[in-house]
Amino acid sequence: PARLGPARLGSARPGPARPGPAGGGLSAAGSPPRPPLGCLHATCKNLPLDLVFIIDSSRSVRTEEFEKVKIFLSKMIDTLDVGERATRVAVMNYASTVKVEFPLRTYFDKASMKEAISHIEPLSAGTMTGLAIQTAMDEVFTEEMGTRPANFSIPKVVIIVTDGRPQDQVQDVAASAQAAGIEIYAVGVDRADMQSLRMMASEPLDEHVFYVETYGVIEKLTSKFRETFCGHNCMVSWDGLSLCSHCCAISVCQSVTFSSVNMCALGTHDCEQVCVSSGGSYVCDCYEGYTLNPDMRTCSGKDLVLLQYISSLISSMSSLHECDQVCVSNNGSYSCECYEGYTLNPDKKTCSEAKSSPQHLVLAVLGAGLVHTFPKINSHLVLYRGNKHL
Repeated sequence: PARLGPARLGSARPGPARPGPAGGGLSAAGSPPRPPLGCLHATCKNLPLDLVFIIDSSRSVRTEEFEKVKIFLSKMIDTLDVGERATRVAVMNYASTVKVEFPLRTYFDKASMKEAISHIEPLSAGTMTGLAIQTAMDEVFTEEMGTRPANFSIPKVVIIVTDGRPQDQVQDVAASAQAAGIEIYAVGVDRADMQSLRMMASEPLDEHVFYVETYGVIEKLTSKFRETFCGHNCMVSWDGLSLCSHCCAISVCQSVTFSSVNMCALGTHDCEQVCVSSGGSYVCDCYEGYTLNPDMRTCSGKDLVLLQYISSLISSMSSLHECDQVCVSNNGSYSCECYEGYTLNPDKKTCSEAKSSPQHLVLAVLGAGLVHTFPKINSHLVLYRGNKHL
């Protein structure tokens, strides 16, 4: 299997380069001056893995020590880029028997994994490490349980945490696992048998065998595994002094000018569609059929741009006419009209409420006659009985 990184436990790593003083003050144009050199800092985004933790919960592991192992697992998960298309995680618990706490297919978010880990209980019996490795091959590293197909080229990794000597054979089963493409890291704690750790771990041993004196410091291994699993898939940022490639705790710096840096390749631009690196800076562009919006970052389709233009044109034209209520476009000109109930004034622009005019009130009287006293109204009263005018 492909090795996942150069880090080894206890090896010294150079720290990130300290940024020097950036240029201060403002330029004549009122904007901060651009320093001639810059530094790129990186945050590690680990390579996708199918990662299985195998933890020893035999009788020799005290309850409080087992809780520290669970804290270590949770902190490890915090450092990983977990997800269905990123790193998948499974946890196995073993003593004389083996229990798959959850396989690779179960959880794809950190919160759910950590919640499940918090409920793991120790099995408290013997130490069948070989059986645990065999169970991982047979029951966890299968496509049915969430392992991705071989053509995906996703590394298969096991981290075994134990504090004792295996009570079964581990060398042959570990060799079978490695032949199947599984990379094994062995973490020994306190009374762990170093020879057994070396038997089960992958080569080179100085990169795959870790040891801590007590469970109280096991979580310190988190940073070592973060370096190991980092690979070279890093996200970078600029601080203004020199170009640095920081993969976790690993850093290699060199001085460069702004113009030699592809600013788009840094992944820090905010262009919606196309980033074009230009002289130590960048500009945004759009795909064919789209237009760059006034914010110079986002893009709109041509149809949307046309509608927006027409809308703004109509809005601007509406402020040009002098109609009081309704403007009617007419062969390059316009005329004014009024809402119902209003009359256009002689100026042909303004409107006045229409005055009420006398109306004819017609009552059709059916039957024997109509006897009623009508008040004086501003209408002509016309009475009919049948078809006779009264």
